[in-house]
Amino acid sequence: MEWQCTGLRWPDERGGPVLGWRKGAQVRGSALVYGTGLGFRASGVRTCVGARSNACPTAAPVPERSTGARCAECARLDRAHSVAADTIPDDPRTYRVYLAWFGTGLVKVGITAEERGAARLREQGAVVFSWLGRGPLMAARRAEEVLRAALGVPDRIPYARKRAVRGELPTREVRSAEVAELYGRAVALDGRGWPEALERLPFEAVDHAGVFALDGPGGTGPVVRAVTGLVDGGAVAGRLVAAAGPDLHLDAGEDGTVVVDTRLMTGWALTAAAGASGVSVPTVTTGGGVCQEGLF
Repeated sequence: MEWQCTGLRWPDERGGPVLGWRKGAQVRGSALVYGTGLGFRASGVRTCVGARSNACPTAAPVPERSTGARCAECARLDRAHSVAADTIPDDPRTYRVYLAWFGTGLVKVGITAEERGAARLREQGAVVFSWLGRGPLMAARRAEEVLRAALGVPDRIPYARKRAVRGELPTREVRSAEVAELYGRAVALDGRGWPEALERLPFEAVDHAGVFALDGPGGTGPVVRAVTGLVDGGAVAGRLVAAAGPDLHLDAGEDGTVVVDTRLMTGWALTAAAGASGVSVPTVTTGGGVCQEGLF
């Protein structure tokens, strides 16, 4: 049995990303360091990662482009215990409501279990966020719905849109001010749809640009290509320049900056690849112009 990638984690608010691995009941993590080389090669067939920390009983194969990396049965089991799917409304834990900023004009409202701290925000790639309130699950969910309608912000933003704006972020002051403006509009609703059971929290802009390595001179630069899936024998190698949410940004030399959604790595057995291996998996061009996909 080989080590199977389980994706990217953000366990520490001041630390960097950690790539997870599993082999049977064994788990481990590999801390990633910005500015260093990172290369891997996919091997064999991509298989289901299971659900709720349990291995898939059939090790079912899953499509290369699936970000879920679960077979239909494991996906059903995982969703049956999902707060996001509203399948456990009697969850007794305390929840927090937040505003998350991903780039100019890209703000969403959401909820997360208080015990998780800001891990959920880092997992989503939120560059800046502020808490809004805390309370029971259903009060937090109600506030999320009210704020989404009142502020005109979504509860989900596609990762492709987040990636498109990461390379050129405004200053810390500008991005904080955008979150502060929405926070002010949100708390002004107090008594007009704001659930009584939800305690309001003070504004505090938490900026993750440093944790994600997005705040260097000139930012990371525009992403030129994005990996759309791995293939048996295909390699991805370059210098790690940034990471946000599930994404790794690699300087791939002549190929420019390539982003790898680590959710596409889950379920694969991966071996090390030398920096000269380049990118030999399917990619798609990003940004303006026509998208052209291919192996190169």
